Amino acid sequence: MSRKTEVSRQLQKRAEAMIPGGVNSPVRAFRSVGGDPAFIVRGQGAKIFDADGNEYIDYLGSWGPLILGHAPPHVVEAILAAAKQGTSFGASTPAEADLAELVLSAFPHMEKVRFVSSGTEATMSAIRLARAYTQRKFIVKFEGCYHGHADALLVKAGSGVATLGIPGSAGVPEEFTQFTLALPFNDGNALEQAFAKFQDQIACVIVEPVVGNMGCVPPARGFLETLRGITQREKTLLIFDEVMTGFRLAYGGAQEVFGIRPDLTTMGKIIGGGLPVGGYGGPAEIMDLVAPLGPMYQAGTLSGNPLAMAAGVATLRHLREHKQEIYPRLERLSGKLVTGVAEAAKKAGVAACHNRVGSMFTWFFTAGPVTDWPSAAKSNTEAYGRFFRAMLESGVYLAPSQFEAAFLSAAHTDADVEHTIAAAEQAFAAVRP
Repeated sequence: MSRKTEVSRQLQKRAEAMIPGGVNSPVRAFRSVGGDPAFIVRGQGAKIFDADGNEYIDYLGSWGPLILGHAPPHVVEAILAAAKQGTSFGASTPAEADLAELVLSAFPHMEKVRFVSSGTEATMSAIRLARAYTQRKFIVKFEGCYHGHADALLVKAGSGVATLGIPGSAGVPEEFTQFTLALPFNDGNALEQAFAKFQDQIACVIVEPVVGNMGCVPPARGFLETLRGITQREKTLLIFDEVMTGFRLAYGGAQEVFGIRPDLTTMGKIIGGGLPVGGYGGPAEIMDLVAPLGPMYQAGTLSGNPLAMAAGVATLRHLREHKQEIYPRLERLSGKLVTGVAEAAKKAGVAACHNRVGSMFTWFFTAGPVTDWPSAAKSNTEAYGRFFRAMLESGVYLAPSQFEAAFLSAAHTDADVEHTIAAAEQAFAAVRP
């Protein structure tokens, strides 16, 4: 395949004249991988199509939420039906409770949920709620974990911050982050030391139970259990950021996979079928502090908007009804894909390792293993860029960053996986200097 880029290149130049960097989210930029960004005009199933007519097998899935693939008919029909009735009212609609019922049924610790418009709003609000509940100021996050672009969370963050090499973010005063403690991921001893130093001062510990924003990095054996034990002992809230993992690793998210119940859970676009939505939830005792019942204020005109609610209900109902076939199939195909590409790297003599949990995975261009941010940061990003461009030429779309997870959807087929493995075998030849 010879990839055409002329139209996309023109669109990029046009966008750059009006939009910073030509993108409305930094992770879409190709700055870290090189080459011309593809401007996507259509998606169907496991495929996306750009303005130049190129077709790609998509392993980005809108950064995770499209677990059913692009434009599943029943989700599209639900959105169209909702749109015909009106796109936004700034008032309550029945679909909000329909989606809440589905979300609560999947997460046993959650008795109430509040919908917002993004994952950033969800994590920001959950932390504010934890501080209101505990009457404490400090929060703990882990290096390489990205919880949105709220000021207090842009400390040693992953995602685009890691990709672009930005040390936190300009415009965030030190005073805004002085109560944020950034600790090494998978290091329970560091957490013990933090609690010893800031006794009775830590409101919450927030964590991606499986990190997706420094690439896919699973928790070490016993790490999540350690977090749960320490936070319970210290009367600190444990927040699972399941913006990526919720309904993706299992119908009940990472907490179902690992058997850990947090105090609060945050969720993202998957609960809106890929439309702009987020949510946070937990026990009624905590959630009832949220306005209008309690003193913790959080609001949003488009929160619970009818289109996102309709798409979310259609998506989650389908997952619930077909989870016995969808999740095992995702596990099988993801295993086949990840091991197949890893074997191709080994055969080509390319230094690489891989992490996978369910249908989340990353191939790291380092000997590995990758267990935290320092080990992920050893990756050869130039080699990843060459691999990325070669895969793109072969019709395979990956994240334009070494430090982002890839995702497989229910729409992918064995043929897609086999094509991808064959493409990787050729791409690794381009990786060697």
